[in-house]
Amino acid sequence: MKKDAPTPVHAWLVMMKAAQAITRYVLADLEETGLGVSDFSVLEVLLHKGPLPVNVIGPKVNLTPGSISVAVDRLVSKGLVSRVESAEDRRIRIVALTARGKGVIAPIFREHVATMEKVFAGLSAEELRQFEQQLKRIGRQAESLLDQRVGKRRSAKDRV
Repeated sequence: MKKDAPTPVHAWLVMMKAAQAITRYVLADLEETGLGVSDFSVLEVLLHKGPLPVNVIGPKVNLTPGSISVAVDRLVSKGLVSRVESAEDRRIRIVALTARGKGVIAPIFREHVATMEKVFAGLSAEELRQFEQQLKRIGRQAESLLDQRVGKRRSAKDRV
């Protein structure tokens, strides 16, 4: 094998290092806003998706049920979101941006867009499109492999 031949392990390492560098850059900007990553993520989802049940927000922002509850509590106490019982099912709590919350997240998200434009400025529109497609394909493959693994574990437990 040629020394410079690409390998999946090397591609993964490059991807992880790039993601870490981007994350450090974004976090430096975010730190100036006074919002943590969880708060930013929740507010951003509500800005773009509208009011959502708490249990729907958690997976969208990669937070466990306990962590999303704490994050929503924190945002409610700051007056950035409201949390009300669903009219259809009282067990479900709907979280929505307040006017104050929208006033906080909208300009922060505009800055985030500008930050991402700086990070990806070296790519043409076509390169960015191809990059997104490749990442989606890799992500779908990883999800499929995980589903297969989880299915095998369930099947093995059922036999025991």
